[in-house]
Amino acid sequence: MSDENALVRTQPGSIYSNVASFESAQRMAASLADSKLVPIQYQGQAGLSNCIVAMEIANRMGMSAFQVMQNLNVIHGRPSWSSQFIIGLIQGCGRFEGFSYDETQDGCQCVARLKSTGELVDGPRITLDMAKKEGWTKNTKWSTMPQTMLRYRAASAFGRFHIPDLILGIQSVEENEVIDVQVDVAESPPAAPSTTLDRLNEKLSTPKTEPEQVSVETDDFFD
Repeated sequence: MSDENALVRTQPGSIYSNVASFESAQRMAASLADSKLVPIQYQGQAGLSNCIVAMEIANRMGMSAFQVMQNLNVIHGRPSWSSQFIIGLIQGCGRFEGFSYDETQDGCQCVARLKSTGELVDGPRITLDMAKKEGWTKNTKWSTMPQTMLRYRAASAFGRFHIPDLILGIQSVEENEVIDVQVDVAESPPAAPSTTLDRLNEKLSTPKTEPEQVSVETDDFFD
């Protein structure tokens, strides 16, 4: 099978693979949407479509839909994993041993050893200076619990590099919450300089106004 076909091939177990699977998924999603144990974004009729998406992600990851729902948040319209969930994936996927944090007073880096080869691997080092320059410290938790936030960021970065197939390219809550949502406003094109013809058309299109009638008392002329 070519790489091109691999990109478009629907994975086994996908709820979008056929109509029967999708209809079955809709019934399952309806029961989840009726539950008060799932997060608010999955509840009710409004959350039904979110349930279906969460179920598809769960199928691809080979885990419970409920587990995915509890850890998948929506930040600025983007699906976002909780950092604790990413840490759990790293530690529970069975690919690493000795996962730990190489911490300093102002930085943190995740390190682990591959079970398959024994190679020591790490992720990018995250520092407080980096956090300030990138604007991450808009979140007040960076001032109240900086070491925890450094760990979360370092774990998310490690996950992107070493388990991208497990997190499915979905960023963490901390990564998405600092993205500024900007609305692109189309600028109006500059007005073209008026020509003689433009000025003439403007005059012709301007409705004429009747001159104001001034009443004059005839007695005024004979006083």
